[in-house]
Amino acid sequence: MFAIYLSACLLRDPSVCREFKIDSGDDSSSMACLMQAPLQFGFWAKEHPGWQIARWRCGASSENKI
Repeated sequence: MFAIYLSACLLRDPSVCREFKIDSGDDSSSMACLMQAPLQFGFWAKEHPGWQIARWRCGASSENKI
């Protein structure tokens, strides 16, 4: 299973950044993760106003380090 790992920073203070993990919720492939990521960013942004995604990647959901 894959997850989207992203780093986002506060719009009002770009020096404040956090790491987030979005689980795919199914047994998707790495290609499916890459294709679904932009859609997931839209949902994530609505739930996290004031944050801007700085970078992201797909990885195994079992990874402990974001």
